[in-house]
Amino acid sequence: MSLLKLSVLDLVPVRTDQSSGDAIAATVSLAREADRAGYTRYWVAEHHNMAAVAATSPPVMIAHLAAHTERIRIGSGGVMLPNHAPLAVAEQFAILEAAHPDRIDLGIGRAPGSDPVTSMALRGPAGRGDADIENFPQYLDDVMALMEPLGVRVALRNQDYNLRATPAASSSPRMWLLGSSEYSAHLAAAKGLPYVFAHHFSGQGTAEALAIYRREFQPSELTPEPKTFLTINAVVAETAEEAEALALPNLLLMARLRTGQPLGPIDLVEEAAAAKMAPQQVALIEAGLKQTITGTPAQAAGRITDLAEKFDVDEVMVSPVASAYRGADPRQAEARNTTLALLAKELL
Repeated sequence: MSLLKLSVLDLVPVRTDQSSGDAIAATVSLAREADRAGYTRYWVAEHHNMAAVAATSPPVMIAHLAAHTERIRIGSGGVMLPNHAPLAVAEQFAILEAAHPDRIDLGIGRAPGSDPVTSMALRGPAGRGDADIENFPQYLDDVMALMEPLGVRVALRNQDYNLRATPAASSSPRMWLLGSSEYSAHLAAAKGLPYVFAHHFSGQGTAEALAIYRREFQPSELTPEPKTFLTINAVVAETAEEAEALALPNLLLMARLRTGQPLGPIDLVEEAAAAKMAPQQVALIEAGLKQTITGTPAQAAGRITDLAEKFDVDEVMVSPVASAYRGADPRQAEARNTTLALLAKELL
């Protein structure tokens, strides 16, 4: 048996044949598959005002998924903290932890997860902005402290005021810092937090960020040693050709995003195959295909094992980015489920 642990990252993608409700139903099916197959954790992302992504509110999705699974840890990958008041995040995740003890992960990121207009609408009339980026380290401390059973003591002019995320907490969610730059590696090390670098974005900078994190890590009570894992995009099928066909719609979406093209839901396989692509998009797709883990179960498992050894991690988080063929059940994501099932047979 392999000692490698597998986990799942899910953006709750929306295909051209799906409604938001369909996409959420497909994600529930995928989470159940991961739970049955022995995956360690299942994280949902935070993105806003994007036609291809239904994961706008991680705590709402986490509550739904935790209620439909039994064992697997459910968490955020991640909550974009500058969009939210620290107390609101602490309350949401303290409630989730109370409802599902020892199954909740709180992954926190610094990026907005959307465009400036949407971010302004999220933050409300108070006009939160650049100061929230500057205060991000303090906000992390605030969230952690507020979720603790003792909460925090706020010094007022005439008295101290006790502030807690829940009135009678007995445990706290597991907190992780997420990042895609070296800033996050320095901060996670200084705070003694578990850390995840977004390797699935481009595959660039991972080794450097992890080296900084491990070299500078300051032990904490909950994290005595550096703790991290690897994130990847993957599509696994019975043949390599089938896996590449199923991966093309997601690759095309990312190429459109990076070339400033209008974005819609994720294409079906036939739609992506028939799409007209500019030379720059073709180049981006070819580069993305090299970065994505595609192939047969044995091929994919071999590449994942090699990456885990290269970056010295004992856990890999898989984002299954397969689309579907025309006529598929819109409330299912069969090819995404198949990716998880085939990898589990090889590695778990």
